[in-house]
Amino acid sequence: MSDSTISVSASDELTVCREVHELKSCLNELRTNRKTAALVPTMGALHEGHLSLIEIAKEQADIVIVSIFVNPTQFGPNEDYETYPRQFDKDVEKCRDAGVDVVFSPDREEVYSDENFFQIKISTLNEHMCGGSRPGFFEGIVQVVNKLFNMVEPDVAVFGQKDIQQVQILRQMVREFNHGVKIVTAPIRRANDGLALSSRNTYLSDDERVTAPGLFRSLQYIETQIRSGVHTPKLLIRHQESELEAKGFEIDYLNVFALKTLSPVESLEKGQTYIIAGAAYLGKTRLIDNILIEL
Repeated sequence: MSDSTISVSASDELTVCREVHELKSCLNELRTNRKTAALVPTMGALHEGHLSLIEIAKEQADIVIVSIFVNPTQFGPNEDYETYPRQFDKDVEKCRDAGVDVVFSPDREEVYSDENFFQIKISTLNEHMCGGSRPGFFEGIVQVVNKLFNMVEPDVAVFGQKDIQQVQILRQMVREFNHGVKIVTAPIRRANDGLALSSRNTYLSDDERVTAPGLFRSLQYIETQIRSGVHTPKLLIRHQESELEAKGFEIDYLNVFALKTLSPVESLEKGQTYIIAGAAYLGKTRLIDNILIEL
């Protein structure tokens, strides 16, 4: 047995690939008899939210590939690329226990060459929400996911609703680049108190962890008011911003956005789907969350 293969049982193996040629060779062998493949792209530090994506991937395809790659091109110069939580051995064990077939964990040099002559630009879809305060963030995501789709050639890719702007941008990328990949959105997994699960939650202090679910509660309050008939939520949102700031949150954004355009809306219409979304810092931790609402 090679060093890149971790035995799960006599009849089941998890293969860990570090290089693209290893990955393609492995997948060519696995994808006999028209077997389908699902990709779950991650940056590692896997938690129950990631495991729920894996479970959905297993329902969608015969073979499940989890990529683990902390992508440098989606981090800004003052963000947490160097300190982003990395726990590769634990991640591999979790993938093995979850029944993953292949873990693809390339080095940076395997994904990006020393010199690149092409860039991806996004129009409109990244102007608001997380894209508004993180320039270059979604270009980095589109770049790496585009590469992963070319490397893995999956039939299905599973992403979490917590990153709803990412999901919508990638859906558009698939349409415009003709990838032929089905994008599946997985529901947000939450702790018992409502906090959306995230690898970055490990940055929270004990006191901040108690406060953190307040962001979700504000989104829930906005949702309740909209369902009760408030269709111009501007004052409602300002009130919730003040409530969060009083609890120690530093607001990045809090608003209602159109699902299709990802732009903020002032007046809501029946028959449309909206995203009630927020991002805020609590200490050094950036929290994001959202609720989808169809009127």
